[in-house]
Amino acid sequence: MKKVLAVGVFDLLHAGHLHYLEQAKALGDHLTVVVAHDDTVRQRKHEPVTNQDLRRRMVEGLKPVDVACVGNPPEVPIFDILPDIQPSVIALGYDQEHVEDRIRTALDERGYSAIEVVRVEGLSDDLDGTRKIIARIVKRAKDGEF
Repeated sequence: MKKVLAVGVFDLLHAGHLHYLEQAKALGDHLTVVVAHDDTVRQRKHEPVTNQDLRRRMVEGLKPVDVACVGNPPEVPIFDILPDIQPSVIALGYDQEHVEDRIRTALDERGYSAIEVVRVEGLSDDLDGTRKIIARIVKRAKDGEF
């Protein structure tokens, strides 16, 4: 069985998230999704709108997802989760800041050279990201559309 690992925040779930997970699932037989820990989101992005447990439940309910779990807090290395999941592929979203070369090097250094790292394509929609959706809502509110 070819296991795929996908990671993300998944705050305010939208079509871009679904597209990412559909593409990730197409890379193998079993898709595990690691939903970012609230503390990691706070440290790297913003205050999460929805908490990690709700985000995990929402992601787990999506058809392409076989298993969803909450990731480690930021003080625990992200690679510590790999022995539990044992992926053949790590699928990165088109807009994730991760650099494939750095991930590849880190995997090789830790003895995970067999894991493939793949960046999937983005959705060709103008509302494929949480920030884009929020910006459109704010603009419409300012324009008196609500």
